[in-house]
Amino acid sequence: MTVLELDEINTYYGNSHVLHDVSLELAEGEVVALLGRNGAGKTTTMRSIMGVTPPRDGTVRFDGADLDGLSPDERNELGVNLVPEDRRVFPTLTVQENLTLAHKLADDPRPVEEMYELFPVLDPLRSNQGQNMSGGEQQMLAVARALIQRPKVLLLDEPTEGLAPVIVDDLREMLHDVVSEDVTVLLSEQNVNFAFDLATRGYIIDTGEIVYEGTIEELQQRDDLLERYLAVSPEEIA
Repeated sequence: MTVLELDEINTYYGNSHVLHDVSLELAEGEVVALLGRNGAGKTTTMRSIMGVTPPRDGTVRFDGADLDGLSPDERNELGVNLVPEDRRVFPTLTVQENLTLAHKLADDPRPVEEMYELFPVLDPLRSNQGQNMSGGEQQMLAVARALIQRPKVLLLDEPTEGLAPVIVDDLREMLHDVVSEDVTVLLSEQNVNFAFDLATRGYIIDTGEIVYEGTIEELQQRDDLLERYLAVSPEEIA
């Protein structure tokens, strides 16, 4: 069953046409990667889905319903939750306070303690303020804060951006636990190996257009696409 669908959306920043007839879909419980170089249109696609930068035409559907005209908060209440590239944890609130606030704002939240079980690195940091955490710790808190609201679709925008390789490995392990719970995920990434390890299907976006759609297994065999659109050589694929 299709949970999220983009049907030929066109998104602009002012007069600049950024997304061109972008179409993609996610089935329930699926993990899909949106791949592309920096500036290819990945973040704009995420912002379009959330209504932060609404498309001028085309349709975003969630559970078969058109989301046109709904605010980001309304889309979040329906079950579409974005973890943005800049994480946006509350800097002066502690880990516990960040999670408790998300819990209070949700209609049917998961227990806060479950988040510490899912992200054990956060447990000893309960009293730490967001501004005093590393980038990796902030990323895990941002994902935990989203999951506490029981999203139907989780949008992860560049979760490994700026993280050290060892932290990327930790995040990969924890996200494996997340996706094993049948959460539907759209993952925007430049780190190809990270995305390949989590997703089963992928899209490549380039200059605002979808240039490839298929399984990760098929994409791994397409050296031409990896080199042309993702600047990755076959030897770099783990």
